[in-house]
Amino acid sequence: MRLPAFLADQRRLRRVLYPSSATLATLTRLHALLIVSSSNHLLASLAAAYARSGALDAAESTLATSPASPSSIAAWNALLAAHSRGGSHSTALRVFRALPPAARPDSTTFTLALSACARLGDLAAAESIKDRAFEAGYSKDVFVCSALLHLYSRCGAMGDAVRVFDGMPRRDRVAWSTMVAGFVSAGRPVEALGMFRRMREDGLEGDEVVMVGVVQACAATGDAQMGASVHGYILRHGMRMDVVVTTSLVDMYAKNGKFDVARQVFRMMPYRNAVSWSALISGFVQNGHADEALDLFRELSTSGLQPDSGAHVSALLACADMGLLKLGKSIHGFILRRLELNCILGTSILDMYSKCGSLKSAQKLFDRVSSRDLVLWNAMIACCGTHGRGHDALALFQELNKTGINPDHATFASLLSALSHSGLVEEGKFWFDRMGKEFGIEPAEKHYVCIIDLLARSGLVEEANDLLASMQTEPTIAVWVALLSGCLNNKKLELGENIAEKILEFQPEDVGVLALVSNLYAAAKKWDKVREARKLMKDSSSKKVPGYSLVEVRGMRHMFVMEDQSHPQLQEILKIVAKLDSEMRKMGYVPRTEFVYHDLEEGVKEQLLSYHSERLAIAFGLLNTSPGTRLVIIKNLRVCGNCHDAIKYISKIVDREIVVRDAKRFHHFKDGACSCGDYW
Repeated sequence: MRLPAFLADQRRLRRVLYPSSATLATLTRLHALLIVSSSNHLLASLAAAYARSGALDAAESTLATSPASPSSIAAWNALLAAHSRGGSHSTALRVFRALPPAARPDSTTFTLALSACARLGDLAAAESIKDRAFEAGYSKDVFVCSALLHLYSRCGAMGDAVRVFDGMPRRDRVAWSTMVAGFVSAGRPVEALGMFRRMREDGLEGDEVVMVGVVQACAATGDAQMGASVHGYILRHGMRMDVVVTTSLVDMYAKNGKFDVARQVFRMMPYRNAVSWSALISGFVQNGHADEALDLFRELSTSGLQPDSGAHVSALLACADMGLLKLGKSIHGFILRRLELNCILGTSILDMYSKCGSLKSAQKLFDRVSSRDLVLWNAMIACCGTHGRGHDALALFQELNKTGINPDHATFASLLSALSHSGLVEEGKFWFDRMGKEFGIEPAEKHYVCIIDLLARSGLVEEANDLLASMQTEPTIAVWVALLSGCLNNKKLELGENIAEKILEFQPEDVGVLALVSNLYAAAKKWDKVREARKLMKDSSSKKVPGYSLVEVRGMRHMFVMEDQSHPQLQEILKIVAKLDSEMRKMGYVPRTEFVYHDLEEGVKEQLLSYHSERLAIAFGLLNTSPGTRLVIIKNLRVCGNCHDAIKYISKIVDREIVVRDAKRFHHFKDGACSCGDYW
């Protein structure tokens, strides 16, 4: 049987098979006609029409029964493209592998297959396809090479991407933008900026897509000047300031601390989405401006837009920084009502509860999450360590090992830190050893800092020094600082002086490090060295942050600094401080004046100690809350040894739990003892 005359005309047949006019019913009837008329040479075209109409099973079965030829590759490509559009990338690869030998792949075939590999992150499959494409003569094909660039960039294999890119005979703007974005995603922003400069030298101007990548690179490098220059380039070239471009500018300025400019760009946006708000809020939080971040979050909540998960994460981080437990709970409730509680949000909520002093709430949340990823496990182990629960952290680590999830370098950093702050020396040494031998994780700087801190904090300063000497790499300043801190705490002053000299060789700008060096020299009564260290502090570009303590009473936060004279209740506060000091002395308290690192009279030193900011905040809390109320004090610096002793006495005298969060960790004082077991 022959095809009807109206279908025997190829032009008419193409019109029937054209995607805008061919319904599935029409294609099915035509399929029947082709079968009964033995017109097998038209089956490939029919399969392509099936693929374009979304009938993929019919397309694949039709191709399987049609005679394969070089011309049939167009139909296979249509099927590959349809699977890719539908997100069935694994199926697309399966179809590619099922290509009959006679249907020779072309540029489109290889491009579609490599794009599927990129979506799946399957480098091994991609390498096989690349080899086949190059053997077929497509090593210089712009579409195949662009697909390879996208694949390598998406998988972070930027070395491979550079080799392909440098071998391309012609590079379009898409190829350049792929390389810029790839370097940014791989955490190599300097190379991203270098790629942009190469692009300009090659005579090609950037478009909006390229410039977004360049702006992101400026945000990552912290180069606000370069970022402003890029902003000017965008304006001079009349590029569209759409929501993506302007949001990237807001993010760049905010992350670089240029808050006025970030706000100005943000306010000038004709349209803002939740991501724009999130970028601005995140920038404020990351630069220590939690108050302003929360103000923006409240403004977003009343703007008619629903905050996205990124904005909620930033708001939770702000609550954690400021110790705002009540607001943090409110945000947690909103998330449960409106959003899906994923691992990122769950980790942020857990961190907020922990940093606001409610480890019990953090543990309760962790127990409720059924699908835990490694980041959540690491966060919970770190929380236990921060609150002085070293044994609990170790128990969690052992529970993690039973789940089949492999611990990573961050897991061991959290575990070793927890063991250090609980004085669990043998456990720390054991797991530091097992980290490499059993789990194949080579100790990095943060692991050496933890184990040396553990040994030095526990009085094993010489053993810590020996471990430092055995390091395969040159010790960093952080490792030396951990050992110096142990020397100061354990009065190993001779060794401490040698380490202080090594630290000064690094020419540190960090005022906190210089203050530690100064304190060591002061403890050794080397006052000339103290003056030298303090001169370095004065000359440093960074400024020493003054110590302060916060306490929240009836929804209001009150800040105190050392020897604060400004508070309206100052006289009542000082009376409570004096009364507590008298009662503590009756119980055996002796002021530890060695923690005043100035050459002063003993009486003056004792008075200075009693007016430390945490002591004033506690006195205010006692004055303004009912008996038995738990007090939570947030201190921006580390609590000194004398105040640590004093608060233990105070907790017993007033019969209250007093929680102090300092720059390093939590101290839960109750009945004359601290949760840290004095391994603080």
